[in-house]
Amino acid sequence: MRSRTASDLAGGSTLADVQRRADRPSLLAPTPATLPYTFYTADVFTDTLFGGNQLGVLPDARGLTTEQMLAITREFNYSESTFVFPPEDPKHTRRVRIFTPGGEVPFAGHPTVGTAHVLAAIGEIRLTGPETRIVLEENVGPVPVLIRARDGKPDFAQLSVAMLPQVSNPPVARAQLAEMLSLDVADLLDGEYSPQTVSCGLPFLLVPLRDRKAVARSRLRLEPWERSLQGTPSELVMVFAAEAERSGSDIRARMYGPSVNVMEDPATGSACACLAGYLAARTPRDGTLRWVVEQGFEMGRPSILEIEADKTAGAITAVRVGGRTVLVSKGELLGI
Repeated sequence: MRSRTASDLAGGSTLADVQRRADRPSLLAPTPATLPYTFYTADVFTDTLFGGNQLGVLPDARGLTTEQMLAITREFNYSESTFVFPPEDPKHTRRVRIFTPGGEVPFAGHPTVGTAHVLAAIGEIRLTGPETRIVLEENVGPVPVLIRARDGKPDFAQLSVAMLPQVSNPPVARAQLAEMLSLDVADLLDGEYSPQTVSCGLPFLLVPLRDRKAVARSRLRLEPWERSLQGTPSELVMVFAAEAERSGSDIRARMYGPSVNVMEDPATGSACACLAGYLAARTPRDGTLRWVVEQGFEMGRPSILEIEADKTAGAITAVRVGGRTVLVSKGELLGI
């Protein structure tokens, strides 16, 4: 399986484009002889059990087909699950395929952060000290991940995007977006903070709202969404406001993803990477810019995502997303 490069996604590929991928087994390792398959579940972007965003991880998925991986993902019925393979490039740590119930995606944040944590927690990745740097091969390309340890155990993981933010204008006007989100037009910001589609490997339509109450009131209406956004690079929608509930947070956000069978996501690292790029582009200074994002509070799955962007001479040079993870369970898949 070849990795998707930044140039593959520069035009804002839709999720349907990602489905047209053929299986090819790893060249570095045979199919395992020991079955059944072991899985772990984790809550990502939280330090509290049963908070954050749920993730299923198969740390050794050799031998599974795309169809089986999608079926397993639908059985878990989490927003995403990951399937881990030996790397195609021996300089990298692992190859990771990411699936939503709607199909495979080229890049996602909470699966990347959570998979790194799980692999370190179960000893599949050796921690080399207070900080361990690894590279995960995803369809978007190689994704660097920093794992911070405390008392010899993973405590925090942070990804660096393989593709810097690329932007485009959404195909709908503010009035259409307001109707789609069950909001008044006045709830949507405009001018410099107008809605914009941003991609760091997976595109999202970012919609700035005037306050946290507007974020809480938002509800995605499927019929207007299907008419205007479905099948476009703007079909995944994140609303946000620069007003948080928790001390130490900066942004409140929600993400709607019906195209991947996720009506609302508790924590979306790939969207928050785009958000870091969006905010950094509007911040009139260089250096490392940081924000803390709250997501999933309206769903009862509170999540905290720490986002960063580096700017040099007005240009964004790096974007990072990080957070904590809690290992929840271990089990086996029988009959595969």
